[in-house]
Amino acid sequence: MLIRMSTLFLRTLREDPVDAEVASHKLLVRAGYIRRAAPGIYTWLPLGLRVLGKIEQIVREEMAAAGAQEVHFPALLPREPYELTNRWTEYGPNLFRLQDRKQADYLLAPTHEEMFTLLVKDLYSSYKDLPVTLYQIQTKYRDEARPRAGLLRGREFIMKDAYSFDIDDEGLNASYLAQRDAYERIFARLGLDYVIVTATSGAMGGSRSEEFLSPTAIGEDTFVRSPGGFAANVEAVTTHAPAPLPFEDAPASRVVDTPDTPTIDSLVERLNEIAPREDRAWHASDTLKNVVFALTGVGGERELLVVGVPGDREVDVKRLEAAVSPAEVEPAGDADFAKHPELVRGYIGPQAIGRAQTGNEDGIRYLVDPRIVSGTSWVTGANVAGKHVVGLVAGRDFTPDGTIEAAEVRAGDPSPDGSGPLELARGIEIGHIFQLGRKYADALGLKVLDANGKQQVVTMGSYGIGVSRALAALAENFHDDKGLAWPAHIAPADVHIVATGKDPAVFEAAGALANELSEEGVEVLYDDRPKVSPGVKFADAELLGVPLIVVVGRGLAGGTIEIRSRSGDFRDEVPVAEIAQRVRDEVRSRN
Repeated sequence: MLIRMSTLFLRTLREDPVDAEVASHKLLVRAGYIRRAAPGIYTWLPLGLRVLGKIEQIVREEMAAAGAQEVHFPALLPREPYELTNRWTEYGPNLFRLQDRKQADYLLAPTHEEMFTLLVKDLYSSYKDLPVTLYQIQTKYRDEARPRAGLLRGREFIMKDAYSFDIDDEGLNASYLAQRDAYERIFARLGLDYVIVTATSGAMGGSRSEEFLSPTAIGEDTFVRSPGGFAANVEAVTTHAPAPLPFEDAPASRVVDTPDTPTIDSLVERLNEIAPREDRAWHASDTLKNVVFALTGVGGERELLVVGVPGDREVDVKRLEAAVSPAEVEPAGDADFAKHPELVRGYIGPQAIGRAQTGNEDGIRYLVDPRIVSGTSWVTGANVAGKHVVGLVAGRDFTPDGTIEAAEVRAGDPSPDGSGPLELARGIEIGHIFQLGRKYADALGLKVLDANGKQQVVTMGSYGIGVSRALAALAENFHDDKGLAWPAHIAPADVHIVATGKDPAVFEAAGALANELSEEGVEVLYDDRPKVSPGVKFADAELLGVPLIVVVGRGLAGGTIEIRSRSGDFRDEVPVAEIAQRVRDEVRSRN
């Protein structure tokens, strides 16, 4: 394969795109791999498609090795199957909806569980047909409210989604492990560092759920690890609740004047002035912070939720969203507070809120962090501006409606499994696997006859890889201040030959080398542009990121051609007669 840059559809850029925040976005656009079509939507250009194709090939090979078979569904789908599973409404505004000329409803698929399920239902009817695992590599669509970071969070993206179908849970577990092993091989072959973490299932449903994250500081997902091997997405971290405390001898609560203390810091400072403790100073962890959120359900209904957390912690909105999914979450606004005068901003206390506390089944729900157990004593709002309550005891003075995992997870928190203190890191989600169980099979009537001739609901697994996101993760991992630096096995070419200067002999020698290597199966990107300066050609070679660079130029007169690695680990002058073999050897050693 020989690509000549004189005819390649490519225009490199020297400046970063104005909307680009992360390295992969900047470099993929500058190097001419992708081009922005609209917010969160990108056109794939020739070099980008070559890299994408190599990633897809690795995925296909490992899917086949795991026994999965490839199919391909349309991206434009009818409403009815998604109605049956309730996802037409559950997806809310994230779903692209449209109508045809007859006003029939359609959607652009965010995922294809329904279609896979119906396909198997259409063709299989016996346990003898199972197990089967099907997959596709397909474009997906989600109407992200804030598309950002190029390919990392887009509205259109390429995904490999696989689904296993088994007669029982034992079979599902075997299929799940087979796919899990395949994912480890895929990411190892791609050269991506990854961490497998426990995750939540979200709108997908199901039981066991794990994410494959590529650790990077720019990742949108926060995960935790412990010295003992625990690893989880922060949304899946559970809090170790302390044992309840006796409160029979606890002193009665009292109201204190705390004007101008709408924040925890100002409250703690004021308490230490007007009501000092005898044993120690007051800390933020002694306070109970109550934060008001508005939840919008799948039917558009809106309700308020008050979340109580220790005052030294913030509410993590992503953890909250995972806990109340599929409802959407936003901070309560002025209109919400106007409708509920009992909620005094900056001084909200649990004495007058919560359905259990007030006996009002239609009232505002009040959920607390698991650390707020019966017998614990708190400083919190008195529901009057400028006043707080000291010594308010859970279980005696107030009763929450339940607990919720919504407080931020911090470095040093104990691991849920007791394996040591947690450390926090960030990563890009590149894969997610679920044991879906029977949710979709039940909703869509996927049953087969078992060995006893009885109808049995099939159990399913779901396994996704963000293919375009994996490409962006690789770009994040393999670049420097000059440009991309692809691993050899996914680079758009094996070698980038640069002809420099104006001497026809240089172009003749470079062209002959390019043809010889191409005929022997080496993928060659040849910069044969006659009127482009050496500086521009070298800058483009470093930007494009092909792992081997061969420079035919000044040294040719002395009988040598330069070969160097894009990563900078070697640079040699090689005799002209030996350069083709040297390139072949280098390519072979890298692939």
